[in-house]
Amino acid sequence: MTAISLGMPSVPTKLAERRKSRQIQVGTVAVGGDAPVSVQSMTTTRTSDIGATLQQIAELTASGCQIVRVACPTQDDADALPVIAKKSQIPVIADIHFQPKYVFAAIDAGCAAVRVNPGNIKQFDDKVKEIAKAAGDAGTPIRIGVNAGSLDRRLLQKYGKATPEALVESALWEASLFEEHGFRDIKISVKHNDPVVMVNAYRQLAAQCDYPLHLGVTEAGPAFQGTIKSAVAFGALLAEGIGDTIRVSLSAPPVEEVKVGNSILESLNLKPRRLEIVSCPSCGRAQVDVYKLAEEVTAGLDGLEVPLRVAVMGCVVNGPGEAREADLGVASGNGKGQIFVKGEVIKTVPESKIVETLIEEAMKIAEQMEQDGVPAGEPAVVALGEPEASVAG
Repeated sequence: MTAISLGMPSVPTKLAERRKSRQIQVGTVAVGGDAPVSVQSMTTTRTSDIGATLQQIAELTASGCQIVRVACPTQDDADALPVIAKKSQIPVIADIHFQPKYVFAAIDAGCAAVRVNPGNIKQFDDKVKEIAKAAGDAGTPIRIGVNAGSLDRRLLQKYGKATPEALVESALWEASLFEEHGFRDIKISVKHNDPVVMVNAYRQLAAQCDYPLHLGVTEAGPAFQGTIKSAVAFGALLAEGIGDTIRVSLSAPPVEEVKVGNSILESLNLKPRRLEIVSCPSCGRAQVDVYKLAEEVTAGLDGLEVPLRVAVMGCVVNGPGEAREADLGVASGNGKGQIFVKGEVIKTVPESKIVETLIEEAMKIAEQMEQDGVPAGEPAVVALGEPEASVAG
Protein backbone atom coordinates (compact mmCIF):
# COMPACT_ATOMS: atom_id res chain seq x y z
CA MET A 1 0.00 0.00 0.00
CA THR A 2 1.33 3.43 -0.93
CA ALA A 3 2.00 5.76 1.99
CA ILE A 4 0.04 9.00 1.79
CA SER A 5 1.21 12.13 3.59
CA LEU A 6 -1.79 14.28 4.48
CA GLY A 7 0.09 16.63 6.81
CA MET A 8 -0.73 17.80 10.34
CA PRO A 9 -3.64 20.24 10.70
CA SER A 10 -3.35 23.55 12.51
CA VAL A 11 -5.39 23.82 15.72
CA PRO A 12 -6.32 27.11 17.44
CA THR A 13 -4.56 27.36 20.79
CA LYS A 14 -7.42 29.15 22.57
CA LEU A 15 -10.95 30.36 21.95
CA ALA A 16 -10.69 33.85 23.44
CA GLU A 17 -8.34 36.23 25.17
CA ARG A 18 -8.42 35.99 28.95
CA ARG A 19 -10.35 38.68 30.77
CA LYS A 20 -8.00 41.25 32.30
CA SER A 21 -8.17 40.71 36.05
CA ARG A 22 -5.95 41.75 38.91
CA GLN A 23 -3.70 39.03 40.27
CA ILE A 24 -3.62 37.75 43.83
CA GLN A 25 -1.29 35.24 45.43
CA VAL A 26 -2.85 32.23 47.17
CA GLY A 27 0.17 30.73 48.85
CA THR A 28 2.41 29.53 46.05
CA VAL A 29 -0.34 29.76 43.41
CA ALA A 30 -1.00 32.97 41.50
CA VAL A 31 -4.67 33.53 40.67
CA GLY A 32 -5.82 36.01 38.03
CA GLY A 33 -3.84 38.23 35.71
CA ASP A 34 -1.89 36.10 33.26
CA ALA A 35 -1.61 33.12 35.64
CA PRO A 36 -2.94 29.78 34.35
CA VAL A 37 -6.45 28.79 35.44
CA SER A 38 -6.01 26.68 38.57
CA VAL A 39 -8.01 23.68 39.82
CA GLN A 40 -9.35 23.48 43.36
CA SER A 41 -11.25 21.00 45.48
CA MET A 42 -12.40 20.64 49.08
CA THR A 43 -11.72 17.97 51.65
CA THR A 44 -14.60 15.85 52.94
CA THR A 45 -12.91 14.91 56.22
CA ARG A 46 -13.48 16.57 59.57
CA THR A 47 -10.75 19.18 59.61
CA SER A 48 -10.16 18.45 63.29
CA ASP A 49 -8.95 14.97 62.20
CA ILE A 50 -5.56 16.23 61.12
CA GLY A 51 -4.21 12.89 59.89
CA ALA A 52 -7.23 12.09 57.72
CA THR A 53 -7.34 15.61 56.31
CA LEU A 54 -3.65 15.66 55.40
CA GLN A 55 -4.01 12.21 53.82
CA GLN A 56 -6.86 13.43 51.63
CA ILE A 57 -4.93 16.57 50.72
CA ALA A 58 -2.02 14.35 49.63
CA GLU A 59 -4.38 12.32 47.42
CA LEU A 60 -5.80 15.49 45.91
CA THR A 61 -2.31 16.85 45.28
CA ALA A 62 -1.33 13.65 43.48
CA SER A 63 -4.40 13.93 41.26
CA GLY A 64 -3.47 17.44 40.11
CA CYS A 65 -5.27 19.65 42.64
CA GLN A 66 -3.50 23.00 43.08
CA ILE A 67 -5.46 24.62 45.91
CA VAL A 68 -7.51 22.89 48.61
CA ARG A 69 -10.28 24.22 50.85
CA VAL A 70 -11.04 22.85 54.32
CA ALA A 71 -14.19 23.41 56.37
CA CYS A 72 -13.96 25.20 59.69
CA PRO A 73 -17.33 25.05 61.49
CA THR A 74 -16.00 24.40 65.02
CA GLN A 75 -13.24 25.47 67.39
CA ASP A 76 -11.63 22.03 67.10
CA ASP A 77 -11.38 22.59 63.34
CA ALA A 78 -9.88 26.03 63.87
CA ASP A 79 -7.33 24.56 66.29
CA ALA A 80 -6.22 22.08 63.59
CA LEU A 81 -5.59 24.72 60.92
CA PRO A 82 -1.99 25.68 61.89
CA VAL A 83 -0.71 22.11 61.46
CA ILE A 84 -2.68 21.48 58.28
CA ALA A 85 -1.63 24.76 56.69
CA LYS A 86 2.01 24.06 57.51
CA LYS A 87 2.13 20.41 56.38
CA SER A 88 -0.05 20.57 53.27
CA GLN A 89 1.85 20.33 49.97
CA ILE A 90 -0.57 22.81 48.34
CA PRO A 91 -2.11 26.09 49.58
CA VAL A 92 -4.94 25.65 52.11
CA ILE A 93 -8.01 27.88 52.17
CA ALA A 94 -10.17 27.95 55.28
CA ASP A 95 -13.91 27.84 54.54
CA ILE A 96 -15.78 30.01 57.05
CA HIS A 97 -19.53 30.21 57.68
CA PHE A 98 -21.64 31.54 60.56
CA GLN A 99 -18.86 32.53 63.01
CA PRO A 100 -16.61 35.52 62.13
CA LYS A 101 -14.14 34.57 64.90
CA TYR A 102 -12.92 31.67 62.75
CA VAL A 103 -11.86 34.11 60.02
CA PHE A 104 -9.30 35.55 62.43
CA ALA A 105 -8.29 32.06 63.57
CA ALA A 106 -7.63 31.03 59.96
CA ILE A 107 -5.53 34.13 59.29
CA ASP A 108 -3.52 33.53 62.47
CA ALA A 109 -3.07 29.86 61.48
CA GLY A 110 -1.24 30.85 58.32
CA CYS A 111 -3.87 29.68 55.83
CA ALA A 112 -3.11 30.75 52.26
CA ALA A 113 -6.54 32.41 51.97
CA VAL A 114 -9.91 32.56 53.68
CA ARG A 115 -13.29 32.01 52.03
CA VAL A 116 -16.14 33.92 53.66
CA ASN A 117 -19.86 33.63 52.94
CA PRO A 118 -21.28 37.04 53.86
CA GLY A 119 -24.86 35.81 53.56
CA ASN A 120 -24.65 33.55 56.59
CA ILE A 121 -21.96 35.06 58.84
CA LYS A 122 -23.51 36.89 61.78
CA GLN A 123 -22.97 40.65 61.67
CA PHE A 124 -20.34 40.15 58.95
CA ASP A 125 -20.50 43.71 57.61
CA ASP A 126 -19.69 45.05 61.08
CA LYS A 127 -16.50 42.95 61.15
CA VAL A 128 -15.14 43.94 57.74
CA LYS A 129 -12.81 46.63 59.09
CA GLU A 130 -11.19 44.20 61.54
CA ILE A 131 -10.98 41.41 58.96
CA ALA A 132 -9.48 43.74 56.35
CA LYS A 133 -6.78 44.85 58.79
CA ALA A 134 -5.93 41.32 59.97
CA ALA A 135 -5.87 39.93 56.43
CA GLY A 136 -3.93 42.91 55.10
CA ASP A 137 -1.30 42.69 57.84
CA ALA A 138 -0.86 38.94 57.19
CA GLY A 139 -1.00 39.18 53.38
CA THR A 140 -3.95 36.78 53.34
CA PRO A 141 -6.38 37.04 50.39
CA ILE A 142 -10.13 36.83 50.98
CA ARG A 143 -12.59 35.02 48.73
CA ILE A 144 -16.04 36.53 48.85
CA GLY A 145 -18.17 33.48 48.14
CA VAL A 146 -21.81 34.24 47.39
CA ASN A 147 -24.08 31.19 47.16
CA ALA A 148 -27.65 31.09 45.87
CA GLY A 149 -28.66 28.95 48.84
CA SER A 150 -27.41 31.41 51.45
CA LEU A 151 -28.03 34.79 49.89
CA ASP A 152 -28.44 37.80 52.18
CA ARG A 153 -32.08 38.17 53.22
CA ARG A 154 -32.16 41.81 52.16
CA LEU A 155 -31.34 40.83 48.58
CA LEU A 156 -33.81 37.96 48.58
CA GLN A 157 -36.51 40.44 49.57
CA LYS A 158 -35.39 42.87 46.87
CA TYR A 159 -35.18 40.40 43.98
CA GLY A 160 -37.56 37.67 45.14
CA LYS A 161 -35.00 34.90 44.52
CA ALA A 162 -31.33 34.33 43.78
CA THR A 163 -31.18 35.98 40.36
CA PRO A 164 -27.89 36.77 38.61
CA GLU A 165 -28.40 40.41 39.53
CA ALA A 166 -28.91 39.53 43.20
CA LEU A 167 -25.75 37.40 43.33
CA VAL A 168 -23.66 40.08 41.67
CA GLU A 169 -25.02 42.89 43.83
CA SER A 170 -24.24 40.90 46.97
CA ALA A 171 -20.66 40.19 45.89
CA LEU A 172 -19.89 43.73 44.79
CA TRP A 173 -21.45 45.21 47.92
CA GLU A 174 -19.21 43.11 50.15
CA ALA A 175 -16.16 43.90 48.02
CA SER A 176 -16.94 47.62 48.35
CA LEU A 177 -16.91 47.32 52.14
CA PHE A 178 -13.38 45.90 52.01
CA GLU A 179 -12.34 48.57 49.51
CA GLU A 180 -13.41 51.28 51.97
CA HIS A 181 -10.61 50.02 54.21
CA GLY A 182 -8.05 49.81 51.41
CA PHE A 183 -8.25 46.02 51.06
CA ARG A 184 -8.39 44.67 47.49
CA ASP A 185 -6.67 41.30 47.82
CA ILE A 186 -9.95 39.66 46.86
CA LYS A 187 -11.36 37.01 44.56
CA ILE A 188 -15.07 36.47 44.05
CA SER A 189 -17.46 33.61 43.34
CA VAL A 190 -21.21 33.79 42.62
CA LYS A 191 -22.38 30.18 42.60
CA HIS A 192 -25.76 28.79 41.64
CA ASN A 193 -26.99 25.24 40.97
CA ASP A 194 -28.48 26.28 37.62
CA PRO A 195 -25.74 26.64 34.98
CA VAL A 196 -27.72 29.26 33.03
CA VAL A 197 -28.16 31.50 36.09
CA MET A 198 -24.55 30.92 37.07
CA VAL A 199 -23.18 31.82 33.62
CA ASN A 200 -25.25 35.01 33.48
CA ALA A 201 -24.12 36.00 36.98
CA TYR A 202 -20.43 35.59 36.13
CA ARG A 203 -20.82 37.47 32.86
CA GLN A 204 -22.35 40.41 34.71
CA LEU A 205 -19.73 40.24 37.45
CA ALA A 206 -16.87 40.10 34.93
CA ALA A 207 -18.17 43.25 33.27
CA GLN A 208 -18.41 45.18 36.54
CA CYS A 209 -15.10 44.49 38.31
CA ASP A 210 -11.52 43.41 37.71
CA TYR A 211 -11.25 40.95 40.60
CA PRO A 212 -10.17 37.37 39.79
CA LEU A 213 -13.15 35.02 39.60
CA HIS A 214 -13.56 31.56 41.12
CA LEU A 215 -15.97 29.53 38.97
CA GLY A 216 -18.35 26.99 40.46
CA VAL A 217 -21.75 25.40 39.96
CA THR A 218 -22.83 24.81 43.54
CA GLU A 219 -24.66 21.61 44.50
CA ALA A 220 -24.08 20.36 40.95
CA GLY A 221 -25.20 16.84 41.88
CA PRO A 222 -23.99 13.25 41.44
CA ALA A 223 -20.91 12.57 39.33
CA PHE A 224 -22.53 12.31 35.89
CA GLN A 225 -25.00 15.17 36.29
CA GLY A 226 -22.50 17.39 38.07
CA THR A 227 -19.85 16.79 35.43
CA ILE A 228 -22.24 17.80 32.67
CA LYS A 229 -23.43 20.92 34.49
CA SER A 230 -19.89 22.01 35.33
CA ALA A 231 -18.52 21.30 31.86
CA VAL A 232 -21.33 23.28 30.22
CA ALA A 233 -21.07 26.27 32.57
CA PHE A 234 -17.28 26.39 32.81
CA GLY A 235 -16.92 25.80 29.07
CA ALA A 236 -19.22 28.71 28.24
CA LEU A 237 -17.36 31.11 30.53
CA LEU A 238 -13.80 29.96 29.94
CA ALA A 239 -14.40 30.05 26.19
CA GLU A 240 -15.14 33.77 26.67
CA GLY A 241 -12.00 34.27 28.73
CA ILE A 242 -13.89 34.49 32.04
CA GLY A 243 -12.56 32.57 35.03
CA ASP A 244 -9.28 32.35 36.93
CA THR A 245 -9.71 29.29 39.17
CA ILE A 246 -12.32 26.52 39.21
CA ARG A 247 -13.87 23.99 41.55
CA VAL A 248 -16.10 21.21 40.21
CA SER A 249 -18.65 20.38 42.92
CA LEU A 250 -19.70 16.73 42.79
CA SER A 251 -21.46 14.32 45.13
CA ALA A 252 -18.41 12.10 44.67
CA PRO A 253 -14.90 11.72 46.09
CA PRO A 254 -13.00 15.02 45.75
CA VAL A 255 -10.33 13.39 43.58
CA GLU A 256 -13.05 12.96 40.94
CA GLU A 257 -13.70 16.71 41.07
CA VAL A 258 -10.06 17.36 40.29
CA LYS A 259 -10.02 14.91 37.38
CA VAL A 260 -13.07 16.57 35.83
CA GLY A 261 -11.67 20.05 36.42
CA ASN A 262 -8.37 19.22 34.76
CA SER A 263 -10.11 17.55 31.84
CA ILE A 264 -12.27 20.64 31.27
CA LEU A 265 -9.19 22.86 31.16
CA GLU A 266 -7.35 20.43 28.88
CA SER A 267 -10.31 20.32 26.49
CA LEU A 268 -10.12 24.11 26.11
CA ASN A 269 -6.33 24.12 25.72
CA LEU A 270 -6.06 25.98 29.03
CA LYS A 271 -3.89 23.24 30.49
CA PRO A 272 -1.29 21.04 28.78
CA ARG A 273 -2.24 17.41 28.28
CA ARG A 274 -0.52 14.12 28.85
CA LEU A 275 -1.87 10.97 27.24
CA GLU A 276 -5.10 11.38 25.26
CA ILE A 277 -6.74 8.37 23.64
CA VAL A 278 -9.08 9.33 20.79
CA SER A 279 -11.23 6.30 20.05
CA CYS A 280 -14.36 5.88 17.96
CA PRO A 281 -17.64 4.72 19.59
CA SER A 282 -17.74 1.74 17.18
CA CYS A 283 -20.56 0.97 14.77
CA GLY A 284 -21.67 -1.61 12.23
CA ARG A 285 -18.76 -0.61 9.98
CA ALA A 286 -16.13 -1.62 12.51
CA GLN A 287 -14.13 -4.67 11.53
CA VAL A 288 -12.18 -4.91 14.78
CA ASP A 289 -13.12 -4.84 18.47
CA VAL A 290 -12.56 -1.12 19.05
CA TYR A 291 -13.46 -1.25 22.76
CA LYS A 292 -10.88 -3.95 23.45
CA LEU A 293 -8.27 -2.26 21.27
CA ALA A 294 -8.69 1.11 23.02
CA GLU A 295 -8.57 -0.47 26.48
CA GLU A 296 -5.40 -2.42 25.71
CA VAL A 297 -3.64 0.62 24.23
CA THR A 298 -4.69 2.78 27.22
CA ALA A 299 -3.40 0.15 29.68
CA GLY A 300 -0.16 -0.25 27.74
CA LEU A 301 0.53 3.50 27.79
CA ASP A 302 -0.56 4.11 31.37
CA GLY A 303 1.81 6.46 33.16
CA LEU A 304 3.16 8.14 30.04
CA GLU A 305 4.22 11.64 31.06
CA VAL A 306 4.39 13.47 27.73
CA PRO A 307 1.39 15.10 25.98
CA LEU A 308 0.65 12.42 23.39
CA ARG A 309 -2.55 12.01 21.36
CA VAL A 310 -3.20 8.46 20.16
CA ALA A 311 -6.12 7.68 17.81
CA VAL A 312 -7.58 4.19 17.89
CA MET A 313 -10.09 3.89 15.04
CA GLY A 314 -12.12 0.92 13.88
CA CYS A 315 -12.84 1.46 10.18
CA VAL A 316 -11.61 3.21 7.04
CA VAL A 317 -14.36 5.88 6.93
CA ASN A 318 -13.19 8.15 9.74
CA GLY A 319 -10.10 6.23 10.75
CA PRO A 320 -7.48 7.78 8.44
CA GLY A 321 -8.67 11.32 9.18
CA GLU A 322 -8.55 10.90 12.98
CA ALA A 323 -5.28 8.97 12.86
CA ARG A 324 -3.77 11.69 10.68
CA GLU A 325 -4.61 14.39 13.21
CA ALA A 326 -3.07 12.51 16.14
CA ASP A 327 0.59 12.12 17.04
CA LEU A 328 0.08 8.42 16.56
CA GLY A 329 -2.87 6.42 15.30
CA VAL A 330 -4.29 3.35 13.70
CA ALA A 331 -7.05 2.96 11.12
CA SER A 332 -8.22 -0.66 11.28
CA GLY A 333 -10.04 -2.89 8.82
CA ASN A 334 -9.93 -6.22 7.01
CA GLY A 335 -7.78 -7.83 9.68
CA LYS A 336 -5.02 -5.23 9.56
CA GLY A 337 -4.23 -1.70 10.66
CA GLN A 338 -2.57 1.29 9.05
CA ILE A 339 -0.21 2.90 11.54
CA PHE A 340 0.10 6.69 11.28
CA VAL A 341 2.87 8.79 12.88
CA LYS A 342 2.57 12.59 12.66
CA GLY A 343 0.10 12.37 9.78
CA GLU A 344 1.95 9.82 7.67
CA VAL A 345 1.33 6.11 7.16
CA ILE A 346 4.52 4.36 8.27
CA LYS A 347 3.42 0.73 8.05
CA THR A 348 0.53 -1.71 7.84
CA VAL A 349 0.42 -4.51 10.41
CA PRO A 350 -1.84 -7.52 11.13
CA GLU A 351 -4.62 -6.94 13.65
CA SER A 352 -2.80 -9.10 16.19
CA LYS A 353 0.16 -6.69 16.09
CA ILE A 354 -1.74 -3.38 16.34
CA VAL A 355 -1.48 -2.88 20.11
CA GLU A 356 2.15 -3.98 20.27
CA THR A 357 3.08 -1.68 17.36
CA LEU A 358 1.23 1.34 18.76
CA ILE A 359 2.91 1.00 22.14
CA GLU A 360 6.31 0.60 20.51
CA GLU A 361 5.83 3.69 18.35
CA ALA A 362 4.39 5.67 21.28
CA MET A 363 7.48 4.98 23.34
CA LYS A 364 9.70 6.20 20.49
CA ILE A 365 7.71 9.44 20.21
CA ALA A 366 7.69 9.91 23.99
CA GLU A 367 11.45 9.43 24.17
CA GLN A 368 11.96 12.02 21.44
CA MET A 369 9.59 14.46 23.18
CA GLU A 370 11.48 14.07 26.45
CA GLN A 371 14.79 14.70 24.64
CA ASP A 372 13.25 17.80 23.08
CA GLY A 373 12.13 19.01 26.52
CA VAL A 374 8.38 18.90 25.86
CA PRO A 375 6.66 19.66 29.22
CA ALA A 376 4.23 17.15 30.70
CA GLY A 377 0.65 18.12 31.36
CA GLU A 378 -2.07 16.39 33.33
CA PRO A 379 -3.51 12.97 32.43
CA ALA A 380 -6.66 12.78 30.31
CA VAL A 381 -8.26 9.89 28.43
CA VAL A 382 -11.17 10.90 26.23
CA ALA A 383 -13.46 8.93 23.93
CA LEU A 384 -14.79 11.04 21.10
CA GLY A 385 -17.77 10.63 18.81
CA GLU A 386 -17.35 10.27 15.08
CA PRO A 387 -16.25 13.37 13.13
CA GLU A 388 -17.08 14.08 9.52
CA ALA A 389 -16.06 11.33 7.14
CA SER A 390 -12.48 11.56 5.93
CA VAL A 391 -10.87 10.25 2.79
CA ALA A 392 -10.00 6.57 3.21
CA GLY A 393 -6.33 5.70 2.81
